[in-house]
Amino acid sequence: MKILDLEPGDARLAADALPVLRELRPHLTENLFREVYERGYAQGLRFSAAYDDEGICVGVAGWRVVDNTSQIRMLYVDDLVTAKGARSTGVGRRLLGHLEERAREAGCLHLNLDSGTQRVEAHRFYLRERLNIVAFNFDKALDLE
Repeated sequence: MKILDLEPGDARLAADALPVLRELRPHLTENLFREVYERGYAQGLRFSAAYDDEGICVGVAGWRVVDNTSQIRMLYVDDLVTAKGARSTGVGRRLLGHLEERAREAGCLHLNLDSGTQRVEAHRFYLRERLNIVAFNFDKALDLE
């Protein structure tokens, strides 16, 4: 397995990563994904893609390094998804390992992510990978007027 960090404008974002990412984020169109990454890149957003030995994208992680008062410096995982046909084959574990390496390189004290309450199988995976449940996430949708 090979894990690559993909920069904005890389054709593999739309061709390889987006179809896998849409398994978690079905609302993303190619244009919206490109716009979000272009804006988010300036804020530290990065995408890593995992490729199997045949060169097929089997996993994607969106992440960023964040400095704040609660965790001081952390690598926050926006997205972590393994393609349906590649689940339970070690892709998620390898992507998490890649992100941990990036976090250590950046001097992060924590690796942090949020996961929807309905994603029970993902929670089992995160707990197995020694991530702890340490907070609740509260959200309020805002109307743009």
